[in-house]
Amino acid sequence: MDKQLEKFESWIRKMFENRQKSEFCYHNIEHTLQIVDKVREIGEYYGLEKEEKEDLFFAGWMHDVGYWEGKGEGHEVRGAEMAEEYLIQLGIDKQRVDRIKSLILATRIPQNPQNLLEEIICDADLFHLSSDQFYDQTLLLKKEKENSGYGEIPLSEWLAGSQIFMLSHHYHTEYAKKFLQPGKEKNLKLIDMKIKEALEEKVSSSQGKKSKKEKKKSERGVETMFRVTSTNHLQLSALADNKANIMISVNSIILSIVVTVLVRKLEEYPNYIVPTFLLVTTCLTAMVFAILATRPKVSTGLVTKSDIDKKQGNLLYFGNFHQMTLPDYKGGMHALMEDGNYLYDSMITDIYYLGKVLSQKYQLLRKSYSIFMFGFVISVISFLVATIFFDPVQY
Repeated sequence: MDKQLEKFESWIRKMFENRQKSEFCYHNIEHTLQIVDKVREIGEYYGLEKEEKEDLFFAGWMHDVGYWEGKGEGHEVRGAEMAEEYLIQLGIDKQRVDRIKSLILATRIPQNPQNLLEEIICDADLFHLSSDQFYDQTLLLKKEKENSGYGEIPLSEWLAGSQIFMLSHHYHTEYAKKFLQPGKEKNLKLIDMKIKEALEEKVSSSQGKKSKKEKKKSERGVETMFRVTSTNHLQLSALADNKANIMISVNSIILSIVVTVLVRKLEEYPNYIVPTFLLVTTCLTAMVFAILATRPKVSTGLVTKSDIDKKQGNLLYFGNFHQMTLPDYKGGMHALMEDGNYLYDSMITDIYYLGKVLSQKYQLLRKSYSIFMFGFVISVISFLVATIFFDPVQY
């Protein structure tokens, strides 16, 4: 190992010993060593240059040092700033320091790496999703969250949240897709089984209690189901909005290029008029459907007292109460809390209409992506035909 790297590793290990907080039982030196080992392994797989491997080495060691000076939120930004200070003192040039900072910032959730090195450290950082020790490590993460002031988290709720995260996550490098994805799929089955076991344990525990007050605690399983289901719907809605934003951004860029560059050249190249029209139509149509998928709908925002008396008004969705007076809303909420059936019916109604909205979003998104895919292919083909078979001089 290079003397500079040896000096750095010796220094960073001492820093971990002196500054690592005991409440962070997952984001500690053991996790860091695992990431350093993984970035080295993946870097060798891709045959990276020596300097690139060293940059990954530095970033792997320092990607979580932000936990030394605060909680989990924003630790990547704090870590990048600390890395800049320490690496400059070590004699690393500014260009490399900036690249190492970008590697650290790339590990922020949701991950959005911009190049191979950032993809490598992102996949290494979430290697535990595919590990044989996944379940033990996710319990460490739960304990760390509780130690950080979030209070006790029910196991079934934590596992359900972990499952949602795993389903929304994807590996970036071909290495991870080939070698890590199978382990992640195995752990998804494991966590599904653990969720069922946790819920069954909760139900069996509640059934062993005789008093009515104790039996009511079994309803927490139902509440967890509602909470998890609502969270699933909201996560899927956020994913749909993200996909729509991608489509809007891509088509906006294409249209900007076409309008500023290509349209002004049509007098010189009239054979490109039809292909240009096809491309513009495709982009505009795809953008319209993507915008429709994200366009908010405004409801009346008023639930009357008669609706509440008939147990028909849903006060859990802001669109149904934003025009109510505060006294009317308070009265309606008290009526809702005092009647369990009314409360559960409102929650079911809320989840149902969330599902209806999601269905509309994804139908519009499917149309947008289909139009873009087929229209873009046809446009490219038409440009090729216009270039090969039609000479601008003929016009």
